[in-house]
Amino acid sequence: MTARRLAMGLLLGLCAARPAMGQDPRLAGRLDAGTRAAVEALVDSARQGGLPSDPLVTKALEGASKGATGARIVAAVRRLSGDLAAARTALGSGSTAEELVAGAAALRAGASASALQQVRSVRSGATVAVHLAVLADLLADGVPADTAAAAVVALARATVRDADLVAFRQSVDRDIALGASPGAAATVRVNSTARAGDLIMTAVPNAPPRRRP
Repeated sequence: MTARRLAMGLLLGLCAARPAMGQDPRLAGRLDAGTRAAVEALVDSARQGGLPSDPLVTKALEGASKGATGARIVAAVRRLSGDLAAARTALGSGSTAEELVAGAAALRAGASASALQQVRSVRSGATVAVHLAVLADLLADGVPADTAAAAVVALARATVRDADLVAFRQSVDRDIALGASPGAAATVRVNSTARAGDLIMTAVPNAPPRRRP
């Protein structure tokens, strides 16, 4: 995983279940007293607001590991809390922690709230965490926002498996590494990944029409 492949790492590393507590012992000895108090206040506020709080602790610990100043750590935690709240607004109050983390990553990468809402609408009643993680990663790779969103929505509509979504993302990565433009790579690969008959090809901007036998 390269430095840009953030969303899948967030899903794996930021959503571990933790018991609710006023003071998180993981922060002890890692942050100065003032920074720790500010971070714990943000964590408590997120928890009381029904947002996943563990990603905020992890963000603070990440900043401490990198030697960031207390002010920068607090700002990063506050920013992530806002992103999680925005993701919940777009995805709905019943969203899982994994969905909110991936949604926040997608929003930060440049996705619109309406793109998240469309993914949710297409996959109503099913998890969209991997879809949103793939969306965030496509945007990080330079795929235009409209093309990335349309590709993920098209794959969601085709009800491809999560494993196929990950394979799609990896194929786009390889094509870009070989010199394809990000937008073209996403368009070509979404057409080859979706199940025949389940995908409306015009959902992806500039996608070539599919030939019928």
